[in-house]
Amino acid sequence: MDLKRIATAVVATTLFASSTVAFGQSSSGKKALEKMTCEDFVVLEDSFKPDAVYWAIAYGEDGKPESAGVSVEGIQQIIPVVIEACQKTPKESFWQKVKTEFTKLRQKL
Repeated sequence: MDLKRIATAVVATTLFASSTVAFGQSSSGKKALEKMTCEDFVVLEDSFKPDAVYWAIAYGEDGKPESAGVSVEGIQQIIPVVIEACQKTPKESFWQKVKTEFTKLRQKL
């Protein structure tokens, strides 16, 4: 089995587990990921930011899976780009920012 497929499977499993636990809208008033602004993203714990980016790439605004395969290398490249872009435009939609930056990265590859 090829390393990329294994990595993609690991990411997909992590995303699935994270999306059902960490991203469910709680009764404590936390925003659902698809409703987050860049400002909300920037204040997340640094260790949680990659999970948020993974989720935003793999799922649509409706919370349904959108991307069948996500390159681990591509994800690692986009995380600092999203952080920087969100710091510059804190009021914009985090989900839209991730999708925009991911599209730019895909076009370069």
